[in-house]
This record gives sequence, C-alpha cells and structure tokens, in this order.
Amino acid sequence: MRSTSLFAFLLAAAAAPALAQAPASEKPTPSETAPIPVKPEPRQQRPIEPEQPAAEPAPSVESQPPVAPPVAPLATSEPTGLQPVSAPEEQVLVNGAPLHNPNVSVHVVQKKRFADEGRHELTLYPMVAQVNGRFTEHFGTAFHYTYHLQENFGLQLSTQYNWYSNESLFNLELIDKVREQAQAASALLLLWGVQAGVEVTPLYGKFAFYDNHLLQFSLVLSGGAGLGSTRVLVRPEVSNEVDGKTFTVPARFGDTGSKFLGSVGGGFRVQFGDSMALRLEVRDQVYTARVDRVDGCSLQDFQKLEDGRSSGTPFSELGLTGSCQYQRFDGVDPKTHKNYREDIVLGKDLVGNPSSDVLNNLSFYGGFSLLF
Repeated sequence: MRSTSLFAFLLAAAAAPALAQAPASEKPTPSETAPIPVKPEPRQQRPIEPEQPAAEPAPSVESQPPVAPPVAPLATSEPTGLQPVSAPEEQVLVNGAPLHNPNVSVHVVQKKRFADEGRHELTLYPMVAQVNGRFTEHFGTAFHYTYHLQENFGLQLSTQYNWYSNESLFNLELIDKVREQAQAASALLLLWGVQAGVEVTPLYGKFAFYDNHLLQFSLVLSGGAGLGSTRVLVRPEVSNEVDGKTFTVPARFGDTGSKFLGSVGGGFRVQFGDSMALRLEVRDQVYTARVDRVDGCSLQDFQKLEDGRSSGTPFSELGLTGSCQYQRFDGVDPKTHKNYREDIVLGKDLVGNPSSDVLNNLSFYGGFSLLF
C-alpha cells in the first residue's frame, strides 16, 4: 500500500515539467459550468472639451473700474475698397489736406485760420435797401467800425446816410388820386443815423471754394442804439406851368428833428485771406416817430405865419419861437416861380393833429471789410 502511494507521487512529479512546456497557443477548454464571456460593445468617444479656468472671485463695486460703452463704427456711404490713385495732383495738399485724393475724407473741423481778437475792422456798405417799405422807401450807404475785443465779441460804431428817402409809390398814389395819405408819423423818413453797439459771432465754419481754397465764415449778430435825423414830406413833386412852359417842382420835405434810434440784425461774414471779408446782413432799425413840429415850427407858429401872410406882415416881426425856420416858408423859387408861402397851409395840416408811431425800417446790407 505504501509502495503504491509512492509510485503515484513520482508519476505526478514527472508530469509537471511537461505541462509547463506546453505551447501558449493551446488554450484550456472551458468547463461546462464556467460562465460564457461576452464581448463588450464599443463606446462612443466624446469630444474633449478644454478645461475652463476656475472662476475668480468677483471684485467689489468700489474697486471695479468703469467700463466704457462699446463704440459703434461710423456709418459711411463710401466704398470700402481703396480707389486707385494715379494722377499726381491727387497727392497735392490743399491747405494741409489732400482734397483731391479719393481715399481721404476730412471729418475734423479745425481751428480758425485767422484770429479776430484785438483786430480792427472797417466795413463799407455801398448799398443799403429797405425791404419792408409800405409807406416809405429808403436807399443809402453805411459805414461801420468794429473793434474785436475778444474772438467772439466786439464793439461797434455805425453811421448811415440815406441819399434817397421818400414816401412809397403806394402812398403817393393815394395823395394824387383820392387826396388821402398815411399819418405823418407812419410815413416819417429817416435821413441819417449814428449808433454805438456790440457784435457777437456765436458760430463759425469753413467751406471749400473751387476745390482749392478754404474760406472762413462767421454768423454775426449785432445790436445798437443812437440818434437819427428824420423828415416828413410836406409837398410831393408837382408840375407848374409858367408863361406857357411847364416846370417840374421838386418835392418839399420838412425837418422833424432827431429821434431815438435802435437796431438789431444778423448775417454772415465770409473772410478771404487775412485782411478781406464780405458781409451780407439784414438789420431792423427802430425809431420813434412823433410829428408835432415841421422845420421847428409848432401849430401856434403856423397860425401866426398864416395871419402874417394874409396881412402882409413880415415874418420876422410875428414873434415866432426861436426854433421856427420861417425862412423856408417865405420867398419864391427863381427857377420854377413856386411861392413857398403856399406850403404854410400844408405844414399847418401836418401838425394840426399830432401823431406818433414806432417805425421799423428793415433793410438789407451788402458790403466788404478791411481787417488790420
């Protein structure tokens, strides 16, 4: 029995190296009770997302700097592509800007090329024409002196003389056809005026002239006050027949004294270079109108003149007021043989019913200036 067990042990020991040297390709047969292996299905690979950095803690409101709002791009109607530049003149600078270059657009308003502060300006208006004449018509010439105290503020002294001032054709037609006319105060005429005032230039700019010059313009506003000399129509122009010959007797005007004169206006000044400028303005001259004396004579003076004419008493002995210019109602015109004493009745009618009004003389001013 013991020998049998020993024989089995030696046989098992001899078979062990043979089993260890068996080829690796030979797989052991699975047991009937062992579980059947199942092939796993392939998994779909997800795209690898980049790792996001950890969120930093939000800064406090006090330490957070202000964020500027996004600036929208400027809209433009020009093509986005550059235009070919071949002509040499397109590279020439006009007053510092290539105005002929199609690839360049200037959008910046530069400073004024010529400063006005501390300069003097003399302005001549050869033609001043009234544009709102209903009962009156005025044409004249004006001269203004301006000292530019600051760039946008100046002191101004202005004078004006109306070499033509008469009642309008509408009013003269009323006198000729229906023997009616506007009140003397409503038809008061301005002969000359002197004013002192100020001028301001709130806006200025530039524009291209013939594509190679830049002109500087300014919006000017002005105002002033002073005195003006007025007159009234005593007798319109008439025809007088003497010895079979017809003479034209000129119109007769009577002095009505000095009146308060004020003005407001506005317009444009276009500057050419450093010392020349063109001015186009509209001004409204306002003056008080009251007719109670003609040639210095009051209603009482005209009554004495009429009595002296009837009695043949010399006018110098009638005891008239010192302001009455009675010489203008005495004598005969040597050319037309017009008797001036006939105007006494006309003057008396003007002051018989004293009238007052405030007149607006709206006029257009066109002239040129010299700056130095």
